[in-house]
Amino acid sequence: MTQKFKTWTPKQADLEHADWYLVDATGLTLGRLASNVAKVLKGKHKPTYAPHVNTGDHIIVINAEKVQVTGAKLDDKQYTRYTGYPGGLRTRSLRRQRELDPAVPIREAVRGMLQHNTLGHDQLNRLRVYSGAEHSHQAQQPQTITFNQRGDIERA
Repeated sequence: MTQKFKTWTPKQADLEHADWYLVDATGLTLGRLASNVAKVLKGKHKPTYAPHVNTGDHIIVINAEKVQVTGAKLDDKQYTRYTGYPGGLRTRSLRRQRELDPAVPIREAVRGMLQHNTLGHDQLNRLRVYSGAEHSHQAQQPQTITFNQRGDIERA
């Protein structure tokens, strides 16, 4: 007689509340920071991860203005948007975008690493990026975390 096992898949009602984490971006590389943050937003660090359910946590990134980029990306990387009108293609370099709003490069890098559907949008809504060291989420008691070379979470 063979025994049949059922694969457990989490439902939204089965999941516990999302945790809050604080990441200091000082001196971190933009792409490596974004991929590690995206991993936590997706919930891949949890044993209850499922690609079709939002199992991720909330992330607060502070000191976004102090994030590092390698090579000549400050002038070569372009952020484009289209206004919807003829001739309305607008571009900005990474250097100019950091002057205007330092949080946008981190947010856009993480957005590119999430799914491009409603699940990815819900996961991106759990990301808060601040250019300075001040944030308004003290009531959530976020845990300070860092990422090691492999991208694993190390709680401080």
